[in-house]
Amino acid sequence: MADRIVLKNIVVHAFHGVHAEEARLGQRFEFDVACVTDTRDAGTSDDYSRALCYESLFRTVEDVATGSRYHLLEALAETVAARILERFETVSAVDITVRKPQAPIAGMFDFVAVEIFRERQ
Repeated sequence: MADRIVLKNIVVHAFHGVHAEEARLGQRFEFDVACVTDTRDAGTSDDYSRALCYESLFRTVEDVATGSRYHLLEALAETVAARILERFETVSAVDITVRKPQAPIAGMFDFVAVEIFRERQ
């Protein structure tokens, strides 16, 4: 199955990171989510009840990002992937990218990121 539902550049202000200032001030986190799911039924019927709800996916990412504090982007990405696979039974796999544009690194760069792919067991 190659169908995918994609949400690009979900932006959340959150408080993740290993440094005390990151916990106190927070910063911008950006998420890309691509869910592998069969869209044929929704596509041929044009029936919303047979589709994966984009807003529910968005809220899932937002809830994870703002609900707990993580030291590592790896842990944040894992939790987002696990939550999506738990909540959406029609999703067979998910690609998650988490970007941190203002990572506390002395140097010039666009962002640091973690990209993961997880499949339903």
